[in-house]
Amino acid sequence: MNHLGLHFNHLALLVSAVILWLLGAVWYSPVLFAKPWMALLGITPDKTKQKNAAMMAGMISSFVLDLVLSLVLAHIVYWSGAATYGWGVFIGFLIWLGFFAAPSLPQGIYEGRPFKLFAINQGYWLVGLMIVGALLAVWR
Repeated sequence: MNHLGLHFNHLALLVSAVILWLLGAVWYSPVLFAKPWMALLGITPDKTKQKNAAMMAGMISSFVLDLVLSLVLAHIVYWSGAATYGWGVFIGFLIWLGFFAAPSLPQGIYEGRPFKLFAINQGYWLVGLMIVGALLAVWR
């Protein structure tokens, strides 16, 4: 144990990042919300090489930053003392409410973005944070 008493299960962090990454891949796929999300942002399907390169860069950065998010969430879960699925879900919800939804909703209002775009984007984070919060609470 180090001076902070922190020890994380590295496999749990990696699995958490994979879960967030895969959830994002499904969430923003044609199976779920790709069409309305693209329509709300005015994105048209384009199969150019430049778009494919941007897609690959986005996918790589998403995974790396999902790993960072998992590490930060693991700290918060640990510091909160959450050790059950239910408490992990609750911590994930609190993080979403305070750090994702609270700043994103007024920003969307200021930018004149439709609420449906907020619901799609923040719905992903709500589900993802609750799943990963639960996993990190019990898989130490």
